[in-house]
Amino acid sequence: MDRRARDFRSDRRGGRKNGFLSAIAWVASAVTTAAAAVLVAALLVVVEAHRPGPAAGPGVQAVVIPRGAGAAQIARHLQEENVIRSALMFRVASVFYARNKSLKAGEYGVAPGASMRSVIEQIAAGRVILHPITVPEGLTSEMVVDILNASDVLSGDFVAAPPEGAILPETYKIARGADRAVLLKSMMAAHDEALDELWPKRARNLPFSTKEEAVILASIVEKETGLADERPRVAAVFVNRLRKGMRLESDPTIIYGVSKGRPLGRGITRSELDRVTPYNTYKIDGLPPTPIANPGRAAIAAVLNPPQTNELFFVADGTGGHQFAVTLAEHQRNVQRWREIERSRAQ
Repeated sequence: MDRRARDFRSDRRGGRKNGFLSAIAWVASAVTTAAAAVLVAALLVVVEAHRPGPAAGPGVQAVVIPRGAGAAQIARHLQEENVIRSALMFRVASVFYARNKSLKAGEYGVAPGASMRSVIEQIAAGRVILHPITVPEGLTSEMVVDILNASDVLSGDFVAAPPEGAILPETYKIARGADRAVLLKSMMAAHDEALDELWPKRARNLPFSTKEEAVILASIVEKETGLADERPRVAAVFVNRLRKGMRLESDPTIIYGVSKGRPLGRGITRSELDRVTPYNTYKIDGLPPTPIANPGRAAIAAVLNPPQTNELFFVADGTGGHQFAVTLAEHQRNVQRWREIERSRAQ
């Protein structure tokens, strides 16, 4: 073989080798460029995710994420609400900061300047705005469902009133869109739990023997006084009267027999006082057949463990509280003072 043939083959091998090396170099360069591009993009996302967002003050901005919304729809919605600057970056950032959790529907409170990362973590954790639904002590069940049915925070069909005294008055924290019927069941369950907790701790020799009777008496105590520190003392008066076989003679029971507990907007008339109803404790012995309102936990506790007193009477004192008395003569003097206050106010 001549020298020229050997040189030709050597050149061909060298060319293939050089081409292979060039390809490797090109691929390496492309990978390096792509990696650099990915790194730059990632850095941009990180920077955007951590810098203050565009949400302006002065207060928290409420944003509703609808049910069934996907990541793209959520991102667009947040951008339209001026919570984030870039829907695309939000979608990328959510892959890293949602921590494998889905973005959840609900109403969220976005603080002024909240970063994209904080918004993602808030929505992924489902930290929604909780709205207070307050049920004051002493409302009837019909009044309570009026509150629930009128609320624009709750959803679902209107609910009917449960039995009187079956709801625990309290402030309940509810997410927007919560179902009325579910909330009402929770209120009733809270009542049962409170009663089950307090009942075993009751005093001995109470003049009633069932949980239902305790709630009936507690509802009367609740309606008689709006002062928390008076509840135990009022409860003691009624317990003492029941022990002695005295009628309770409670004005709120008259009102319940007339209007089912709705405010009369006036004083009780003589005809209403003399009217015989199952609830008029001036006319019936013992307790009425049902509660006259929904008593709170404190009122239930007061009738289950009343203080030891000899007091049998009380009457308004003109300041929002009551004057208590052991004897009828003392009570009559207190009533006379109250009548004088009423007359002076009417002038």
